Amino acid sequence: MSVVTVPPEPQSAGAVLMVRPAHFAFNPQTAPSNAFQSAPVEVSSNGDSDAQRAALGEFDALATRLGQAGVEVIVGMDTPSPVKPDAIFPNNWVSFHRDGAVVLYPMLASNRRLERRDDLLQQVAHGGYRVERTVDLSHRESDGQFLEGTGSLVLDRPARVAYASLSPRTDLDVLGEFAQLLDYDLVTFEAVDATTKPIYHTNVLMAIGARFAVICGESIASLVHRAAVLEKLRATGHEVIEISLGQMSLFAGNLLELAPPAGKVIALSRGAWGSFAPAQRRLLERHGSILAADIPTIERLGGGGVRCMLAEIHLPKRT
Repeated sequence: MSVVTVPPEPQSAGAVLMVRPAHFAFNPQTAPSNAFQSAPVEVSSNGDSDAQRAALGEFDALATRLGQAGVEVIVGMDTPSPVKPDAIFPNNWVSFHRDGAVVLYPMLASNRRLERRDDLLQQVAHGGYRVERTVDLSHRESDGQFLEGTGSLVLDRPARVAYASLSPRTDLDVLGEFAQLLDYDLVTFEAVDATTKPIYHTNVLMAIGARFAVICGESIASLVHRAAVLEKLRATGHEVIEISLGQMSLFAGNLLELAPPAGKVIALSRGAWGSFAPAQRRLLERHGSILAADIPTIERLGGGGVRCMLAEIHLPKRT
């Protein structure tokens, strides 16, 4: 009897879901746990509309540049009502996997739970992708337990390793359920910023490509855990590029490798790219073409970077 060998899931996708915001704004519900958010310095009668206008320009420019690089971009439209100030960050409520799984996640902020929309999932499916099952973890919200997608999780998909920094938005019990249902091993740790505040999402301190990893090792409080994480990354074949706490605060760890037909693309913000030293840039450029986008409004008010705006689509294509 022949044995069917299932190839490993590739690390990088050639397609992404982006959600064009209808009411982008500073979200006071998420600010207490997100030190990367900055409240508007001045509050004016047209403050939210100014932020929305700026965010739309930043969003559209990124979507256009990704498309020009060969990435398939499925743009879903945010609905005007109910208001969802963070709808621009879909990777926190959904992830798509090569075995056909769609995972829905429990969110800490009540107004972020409104972002989970079946019509957006249908839009992805109608784009030619096959969904085999839905793993819905959102029931954990009723127990006050949260896991915010590939914000909380940084996945090494071929090696089936999920890295996660524990925080109010990343619960160990929900991590265990994810790991069991999706067949991942867990590497967990605690990470803090320069003020010793827990880092809200793992994907602002680290990113994993096919053959590289960017990580702010000094943010991992325990030296033992720090060494274990770095060792695991190297053992799974990644060239490690370490960044400082200062670089992390500029979203240098918040990047995403994508794999359009023409070759690997590494998407990040212009501010993040500007924080890399020349030697770090040379290392990263060996792994793909750099796509640096201007998103200052989204980073400042939303507290998220380019990676947060992209829910990569690993679903199998329909035949």
